[in-house]
Amino acid sequence: MTAPAVVVLGPTASGKSDVAMAAARTVAGTEIVAVDAMQVYRGMDIGTAKPTAADQAAVPHHGIDLVDPDVDFTVADYQRAYDSAVAAISGRPLLVAGTGLYLSAVVDRLAVPGQWPAVRAQLERVEDVSELWTRLGELDPVAATRIEPANRRRIVRALEVTVGSGRPFSSYGPGLQAYPPSDVRLLGLRWPRDALAARIERRVEAMMAAGLLDEVERLAGRGLSRTAAQALGYKELLAHLHGQVGLDEAVATIVRRTRQFAVRQERWFRRDPRVRWFDIDRDPVAEVAPVVVAALRT
Repeated sequence: MTAPAVVVLGPTASGKSDVAMAAARTVAGTEIVAVDAMQVYRGMDIGTAKPTAADQAAVPHHGIDLVDPDVDFTVADYQRAYDSAVAAISGRPLLVAGTGLYLSAVVDRLAVPGQWPAVRAQLERVEDVSELWTRLGELDPVAATRIEPANRRRIVRALEVTVGSGRPFSSYGPGLQAYPPSDVRLLGLRWPRDALAARIERRVEAMMAAGLLDEVERLAGRGLSRTAAQALGYKELLAHLHGQVGLDEAVATIVRRTRQFAVRQERWFRRDPRVRWFDIDRDPVAEVAPVVVAALRT
């Protein structure tokens, strides 16, 4: 890597991918690195808003289509893939970040704990997520305060590490509350809450029109990993395909959960004092792409 990375970050549907593409097309040698926990899966294209084939042809992309969707993919896996990708970039890496944990892992080089499959298997057999969260609060109260009580995947992971390693999950590395000095330029997109909610609804409608239901049905036939099956849009449409809810209800749930997810994303990024925020009025490309171009050229 010849120069520090530039990062465009923000909640889903904020326009960060469009901003990154506009900047990358302007600055020769720029290559985009997706920092997204679900774009790593092959075939999960529409529901993850993966870069189009045309965009990938115009600008080299990394961090996408790394594994099949029946594979569990971890933060440590992403760190390794990121390091390999960035080592091969001769120009400037431009990160497009929607997954805060993955971004912290590569920018701040988090120490990622190992895995204990037997412990995780035992935890997965506990159906009540509140029971798991209570147990985490007893074993690692610091970690419990940092994890949403309904976020089963993160609770199970924290318990797996705490039980398997014999030390609290929160004790690994500097922690997610540490923001050491960094050469990486962090540029954040922020919308008024109601405007972003409307953009999310339009995006979900566009995804459904583009064939998201068919994509989910096709992937379900091949099998999805525990992680992939929890992806927004996929989880809700899988419930519909299994006859648990009607299609209209599933789509409405996607919109609602995506709005909630966007709030959590912004809260995560907002904790980082190194982020330079841009409050978007109407057009993120016109308003922010010139700033990204300038950052890439310095």
